[in-house]
Amino acid sequence: MIREARNSLRLTQRDLAAMVGVKASHIAYIEGEQRNPSLALLRRLADTLGLNRRELLFMIHPEAKHLTEEEEPEKKVGKPDGWQQFSSNAALLRRHNITSAELKVLKQVNMLGPVSNPRNFLFVLNSIRMAANGGGL
Repeated sequence: MIREARNSLRLTQRDLAAMVGVKASHIAYIEGEQRNPSLALLRRLADTLGLNRRELLFMIHPEAKHLTEEEEPEKKVGKPDGWQQFSSNAALLRRHNITSAELKVLKQVNMLGPVSNPRNFLFVLNSIRMAANGGGL
């Protein structure tokens, strides 16, 4: 993202480095994903390149997204979420021979973020099974 923005402004790494107060090699390391900029440098880069600070922060430090998320709103009454639909469908669980250990892993996957469609759990499960059997992903 930084490289694309720099190139669109027709700046060299040296030009950008001078504008934000670092060495050109530091810009090269950041663009090559070998280093992450400090928060202060990230702000200067975003401002200089006309990038959204928040998007740049989440791209470089994805773990920061969890710090800025609002509390989960109360669940809407109505259609259950994907996990509820999936885990409560006994016929589906039997048909795919899903073990309790696999259910436990899929429940942890669900905690990473909401899964709206129960079929997505089958995709994750089949991917795990393939990897476990040496099939790779």
